[in-house]
Amino acid sequence: MTIFEALRKDHDLQRDLLARLVETHGDSEERDTLYKQVKHELQHHAAAEERMFYIPLMELDLTQEKARHSVAEHHEIDELIEQLDSTDYSASSWLTYAKQLQHLVTHHLDEEEQEVFQLAGRGLKNPQKTALADDYEEEMQRLRAG
Repeated sequence: MTIFEALRKDHDLQRDLLARLVETHGDSEERDTLYKQVKHELQHHAAAEERMFYIPLMELDLTQEKARHSVAEHHEIDELIEQLDSTDYSASSWLTYAKQLQHLVTHHLDEEEQEVFQLAGRGLKNPQKTALADDYEEEMQRLRAG
């Protein structure tokens, strides 16, 4: 497995969880469960992705700017999560923020897959793509278990 396949697998999970989250209503157990899953997945993914994918990309002239942009988007996602954390599940604005999060994350994932992956594919050597996937998977397992 390459780093691109490993990341895309988690991207698909995030898209699915977010689509299910914005279909929830009010202060429900379903909303609470899904939101906690989304929050943990996004936070763990961002941490592992930054360590195992973006740090190596920042060392390459070809991918440095895109890597920095993507890390900045992770911070925007964190800010929206903080907004959701401080909003009551039953407030009408909660769903508005959840939809903003879905839009921002989807934009981020699409941009990564369509732009960053292409540049990184040219900049990284094949053995490195596999090694980064292994490192990313290990880090995700560690974070999810934690």
